[in-house]
Amino acid sequence: MSTTEPTEEPLYSAREPIFPRRVSGPFRTLKWWLMALTLGIYYLTPWVRWDRGPNLPDQAVLVDLADRRFFMFWIEIWPHEFYFVAGLLIMAGLGLFLFTSALGRVWCGYGCPQTVWTDLFILVERWVEGDRNKRVKLWNAPWDARKARLRITKWALWLMIAVATGGAWVFYFTDAPTLLRNLVTLDASPVAYGTIAVLTLTTFTFGGFMREQVCIYMCPWPRIQAAMMDEDTLTVAYRDWRGEPRGKHRKAADADQLGDCIDCNACVNVCPMGIDIRDGQQLACITCALCIDACDDVMDKIGKPRGLIDYMALTDEPRERAGQPPKSVWKHVFRPRTILYTALWSSVGVALLVALFIRSDVDLTVSPVRNPTFVTLSDGSIRNTYDVRLRNKQGEDRAFLVTATSDAEFTVDLEGSGDQTVIVPADATKLQRVYVTAPAGSAAAQSARTDLQIWVEDVEAQERASAGTVFNGREQ
Repeated sequence: MSTTEPTEEPLYSAREPIFPRRVSGPFRTLKWWLMALTLGIYYLTPWVRWDRGPNLPDQAVLVDLADRRFFMFWIEIWPHEFYFVAGLLIMAGLGLFLFTSALGRVWCGYGCPQTVWTDLFILVERWVEGDRNKRVKLWNAPWDARKARLRITKWALWLMIAVATGGAWVFYFTDAPTLLRNLVTLDASPVAYGTIAVLTLTTFTFGGFMREQVCIYMCPWPRIQAAMMDEDTLTVAYRDWRGEPRGKHRKAADADQLGDCIDCNACVNVCPMGIDIRDGQQLACITCALCIDACDDVMDKIGKPRGLIDYMALTDEPRERAGQPPKSVWKHVFRPRTILYTALWSSVGVALLVALFIRSDVDLTVSPVRNPTFVTLSDGSIRNTYDVRLRNKQGEDRAFLVTATSDAEFTVDLEGSGDQTVIVPADATKLQRVYVTAPAGSAAAQSARTDLQIWVEDVEAQERASAGTVFNGREQ
C-alpha cells in the first residue's frame, strides 16, 4: 500500500509576465478618460495658483510642513484642526466601503494609483514594442541589438514617467516653481532629492515589473473586500449557464449542443492580471471589465447577444437560469447596506462642512506655567502665570484683547504690553505670557484651585474665543 504526501501550495509564486492585448469598448474608453483625469489632477494641481493675499502662499493646494498648515484653495487647515483631515480619511474609507458594496472592486479597476500607473506603463510598452503577439515574440526572442534598443527605449520612458511622478509629489509640500528651480540648479534640500529618488524607484518597479504582484500580495484590500460585498453586489462575472459547454467548431454535427462561448480566450488575453474570468471570482480580479469589452466584441462578430461576461450579482444567476430577467441595476445598488454607507458618508461630510463654516478666525490655547505653581507678591496677592498661544487666521495684523472670567475677582496683565491688548501678526500664531492675579485675602488666593476662563477677542471683528484652566492659590 503506497501513500502520497499532500503537496503544499507556495505562499508566493514567481511572476509570470503578462502581455495584455489591446481592446476597445465602453469600459476601456472609461478607463482612458479616468486615467487622463486622475493623472492630470495629480501632475497639474501643484501649479495651480490661488490668491490668498500678502504674506500667504499662492499655491492652490499646499501641505506646508514648515508652518504646519494645509492649504486647499480657499480652505486653510491649522494643526489644531486636524479633525478635518481625520474626517476626510473617514469619508474616503466609507466611500471605499460604499463603492465596493455596490460595484465590487471598482476602485481597484479604475481609480487605484497602482492601476492607473500600470495602465500608463502598458500603454508605453505597447507603443514601443507592439501589441500582445509582438511583445510575446520579443520576450521569447534571444537578445540582439533590436531587442536591447526596444527594451532600453521602454525603460527610459518608464523612468521619465517615474521621475515626473516623484517630482510631482514633492511639489505639493512647497512652492512648486521655486522647488523646480532649486532642483534644476541643485540647490534643493537632500530630503527633496531623496523623496523623488524613492518614489521614482517604487513607481518604476511597481508599474513596470511588479504590476499584478502589488495587487495580489502587497495590497490588503483583496482580502478585506469580501466583508464589504454580499449576494447583491454587482461584479464582473461569466454566465456559464449560457456559455457552456464551450466549443470552437460551430459547423460540427453537435454544434447545437454548444454554448455561446467559442473558447477564443479573448477575455484572458486582455486581462491585465492574466486570469480567466470563466473560472469564477478570483482574488486577482480587479473588475476592470476589459474582459467584457473583449467578449462583447466577439459576440458581435459571431452574431450572439452581448453580456456573456457582464456586471452581475449572485442573485441574478438563479433568476436567469429560470428564464427570468435579472434585477435592475438600481435595485442592486440601492439596498440597506449601501444606503447605510451613503448615510454615514453624508453625515460625516455635512459635519465637516458645518465645522468649516462655523469655525472662528480667532483661537487660543492655554498652558499654565507650573514652575512655580504660584507666586506671592509683596502685597500678599497671588499671581499665576500662563503661556497663551493666540492664533490670528485673518490676512492682516489684528489687536487681541485678553481677559479672564471667573466667580472670583482677578486682574490680568500681559508681558510686554501696557494694557490687555496684544498685536498678533496676520495668519500667524503668537505666544503671549499672561499674568493673572488674585487680591490678597480673596477666596481665589486662599483656595487650592479656582476655575478660570481666559478669553481673547478680536477688537476689530469682535470675534471671541475662550479656553478653560485653573488658578492655583495658597490653601490655608
